[in-house]
Amino acid sequence: MLHQLLLNPVPKPPPIPPSYRPLSPLNQFSYEETYRHICNLLLSLTHSRSLPKGLQLHAHILKSGLHTIPLVCHHLINFYSKTHLPLLSRQVFDETPEKTVTTWSSVISSFAQNELPWLAIEFFRRMLGSNFRPDDHIFPSATKSCAILGRHDAGQSIHCVAVKTGYDGDVFVGSSLVDMYAKCRAIWDARKMFNEMPERNVVSWSGMIYGYTQLGENEEALRLFRLALYENLDVNDFTFSSVIHVCSNSTLLELGKQIHGLCFKTSFDSSSFVGSSLISLYSKCGVIEGAYRIFDEVLVKNLGLWNAMLIACAQHTHTEKAFDLFKQMESAGVKPNFITFLGMLYACSHAGLVEKGQYYFELMKKYGIEPGDQHYASLVHLLARAGKLQDALSVIKEMPIEPTECVWGAFLTGCRIHGNTEMAAYAADRVFELSPVGSGLHVLLSNAYAAVGRYEDAAMARKMLRDQGVKKETGLSWVEEGNKVHTFAAGDTRHAKSKEIYQKLQELGEEMERAGYTADTSFVLRQVDVEEKNQTIRYHSERLAVAFGLITFPSDRPIRVMKNLRICGDCHTAIKFMSKCSGRVIIVRDNNRFHHFEDGKCSCGDYW
Repeated sequence: MLHQLLLNPVPKPPPIPPSYRPLSPLNQFSYEETYRHICNLLLSLTHSRSLPKGLQLHAHILKSGLHTIPLVCHHLINFYSKTHLPLLSRQVFDETPEKTVTTWSSVISSFAQNELPWLAIEFFRRMLGSNFRPDDHIFPSATKSCAILGRHDAGQSIHCVAVKTGYDGDVFVGSSLVDMYAKCRAIWDARKMFNEMPERNVVSWSGMIYGYTQLGENEEALRLFRLALYENLDVNDFTFSSVIHVCSNSTLLELGKQIHGLCFKTSFDSSSFVGSSLISLYSKCGVIEGAYRIFDEVLVKNLGLWNAMLIACAQHTHTEKAFDLFKQMESAGVKPNFITFLGMLYACSHAGLVEKGQYYFELMKKYGIEPGDQHYASLVHLLARAGKLQDALSVIKEMPIEPTECVWGAFLTGCRIHGNTEMAAYAADRVFELSPVGSGLHVLLSNAYAAVGRYEDAAMARKMLRDQGVKKETGLSWVEEGNKVHTFAAGDTRHAKSKEIYQKLQELGEEMERAGYTADTSFVLRQVDVEEKNQTIRYHSERLAVAFGLITFPSDRPIRVMKNLRICGDCHTAIKFMSKCSGRVIIVRDNNRFHHFEDGKCSCGDYW
């Protein structure tokens, strides 16, 4: 709407209101000239976001009686919207004696753009009740509000209005509907709308790609992205961010690098939005140096970029760097949010820094941020992992919100590590009383029992899991080679290079034993004989993946292994010996954190 006002001449002014009295500094102009001049001034102040001057001009408008003119009101509403004062936009709207489609559009847009989506939808309803017909500017604001609220049902109602008024074929309205359905996870409705659109733009393409991304339909998201490039679509930073997110979640480093190159060619690499996604990509793929480089190269850093870098440092145990970044962020005047503190608690938890973690937990409250279940889970994990199980349990009991599955899971992890099965059983009883829970808690409890030889209790915990019809997630490890991902399960013999992989493990095993490695079979949580335990633990999926990397990759290339489950203690020890005996850098990402193995040492300091 704003660009139309800039391009089109200001319409002929209405009759002079009785209250009009020219005031300084505009008294040298006629009424018509004053009217046009004020509209141009409001546009200029809106672009510059100059609130003090805008308030002065608003006062002049009120004194001169020009606030009765709908177009002036529109400019005022838009001005307060762009200066993030939506309630003042509403006040201007309420005081406008003659409301038009333009003023309705302005106030609805103000609410949608300033995190008041419920008001945007309410005013859309009021507009329809006042017999005003929405246009191609109002529909996108209303659908955006539905997307923010996740109100698929309200979005469908607005879609019906668009069909009745003939705006469903408009490219802007159609694109906003696709985006709304995708963000509400109604992917089939989004795809149906997308397929029926006579014309598509970057918003419709980006909406579909994002929709498939958030549902984990990564292949379809990438297919659509390739198709968009094939059709010469000018993709934007949101499109790039969504596709990079796919590469990040799938740890497709090589493809991510190619898309990074495309971002560089189109100058989108300087976007803080894209930068955040690239930091996450390189971090999740084990290339923390690449994440640092992206962070340094983006000149304008928003909160999302700072958070992405903080979380990357936490994942890779660069704890002191995380503390330093937090101080830099505060010095730059960037106010931390709940994600920032989640990253700081995460960093403290993986380094065993109890006092530091408690400090950041209390600091969060000073910033006016109420801790959520994930913050409490991080604090409980920090205390429980450090052996302070009673303190962790006290935190759970004193939580102002109901403890969730992730909170109890953090506590159970600490109980398992420290062999306290009584407290683990107590925690299990509490959480199982609440509601059906996921497989993770059953497995944690079973492992806690098995670790101290209580195999009957462990079997009972697993039986509870089977009775719910839920299967334990299969442990997998994978390695990327060029454009192909090689996946391994424990004892896997299906790979084309299985013979060479097992031969390499045999040779390396003998060398590791000479270097002092002894298998710790306590991590085999089944009641079997010693020989079977030795055989079972020797061919865990991560070891097969490392062996594949050793026989496949050049000696100067780090071996990056990704896992969907936590690495076991014996494999952690074994891979330290593998790195020492082979002279290779081995990076393993489990479902908890990164482990950088080099010369027989791990970056986690054996604390994970």
